[in-house]
Amino acid sequence: MRRLPALVAVTALAGFGLVGCSASAASSCPTPTDSAIASVVDAPGEVGSVPTISVRSPFLPSQAGTATLIEGTGPRITTDSQLALVDVTVLDAASGEELVATPYNADVATATPLPRLTQAVPSLAPLMQCVAEGSRVAVAIPGDDLGAQGAQALGIAEGDGAVFVFDVRKVFLPAADGADQYNADSGMPSVVRAPDGQPGVVIPAGDAPTEARWQTIKKGDGLTLTADSSVVIHVQGVAWGAKTTFASTWKNGAPGQAQVSVLPPVMASALEGQTVGSQVLIVVPADQTEQDQQILQAPADVALVYVVDILGTVG
Repeated sequence: MRRLPALVAVTALAGFGLVGCSASAASSCPTPTDSAIASVVDAPGEVGSVPTISVRSPFLPSQAGTATLIEGTGPRITTDSQLALVDVTVLDAASGEELVATPYNADVATATPLPRLTQAVPSLAPLMQCVAEGSRVAVAIPGDDLGAQGAQALGIAEGDGAVFVFDVRKVFLPAADGADQYNADSGMPSVVRAPDGQPGVVIPAGDAPTEARWQTIKKGDGLTLTADSSVVIHVQGVAWGAKTTFASTWKNGAPGQAQVSVLPPVMASALEGQTVGSQVLIVVPADQTEQDQQILQAPADVALVYVVDILGTVG
């Protein structure tokens, strides 16, 4: 059996700049259930600990499905790009042989980002919809859905299916979900939002502010950030007067993670004291963008505008 490396969700800060669910009601996002899978996969033990998995072999799944073995009570996965940290063990469905597994460390920050796994095996993404934080789920994928590349990566004979047992350790918000705030500050950009929460920035006429300014435009009710917080955020960055973004985790398809204190100085100051679930509008004057240029490859000699969604913290 191979151990998958601990794929930490921390992205190099330049990475989240360049490569550019909330807890849903059970009625709108029901817990995944598949009795056929639940009847052949057993995985006792606490979520976050190494499970002892047995598969009643040979198991030849005819269709993909998900069975919730232990149901969590935390936020649910509601979008394919939503960041969740998981541990996972993969088995050959036909033989029940354990193939690969993550380390199951006590530190949740070392768990594997689910989007990295779904990029490698795209058919996993829809099967994790509505799974809640704190859950253990078994996911079965037939060989036809796994594909030759996925089977080769996992060491499964082409045509055989796979069983994934996921421990969903942490689920982050897909977008800021706080209450809208009224701001009377003039001269600041305005923010519009797509249905999925992705923000757009409308730059006002006139010159950019010559001092750093920020506004809380959605106020969340989660934990309060400190300089030492390891925060998961979506960032949309636009130069004053430009029509395109220079940094966008939304375009990248996954949020970024960093300690607040290592973010560019104005952004760090704006986020310290904010709460999870908030959305913050930040303007950095042209003469204070040196660190933004180094860390986020921002353009020089122009004011910068950021919209930051605070999705959660790790640790």
